[in-house]
Amino acid sequence: MVYQHTQTGLLTRRLLRAISIITAGSGLFVALRSTLRSIPLLASSAIVFVCATLFDSLTVRVSHDLVEISFGIGIIRKQFDVGNIRRASVVKNKWYYGWGIRLTPHGWLYNVSGLDAVEILMDNGKQYRIGTDQPNELENAINTVIQ
Repeated sequence: MVYQHTQTGLLTRRLLRAISIITAGSGLFVALRSTLRSIPLLASSAIVFVCATLFDSLTVRVSHDLVEISFGIGIIRKQFDVGNIRRASVVKNKWYYGWGIRLTPHGWLYNVSGLDAVEILMDNGKQYRIGTDQPNELENAINTVIQ
């Protein structure tokens, strides 16, 4: 392993969990009056909690063969074959590109927090951005293994 780092999306984690708790509390309060009306609130609370668990962190691993990224507990992941990467460079994302997995004008973005990212250009011309709070270290690790 050449590089490994996990970035925690503290704002994402706290905000989504707070929304989940508020929604669940509202659902339980409504359930005291009408069980059927509480179902949408409790279901949305569960969905928000699952999203918080799946997207609360981003782990990036760089080895001599692969660049791997995985969100949260590791169910959502992506791998890039080092042999297909042309270059890596530090970039700044626009604030409105957001967090999570997004299609931007610069290709797919994988991000949990902040604006810093490393853009990788593939041999087939596709671009991907990996959000990170260690952009220089990640760029150096990727450029080291592709040479």
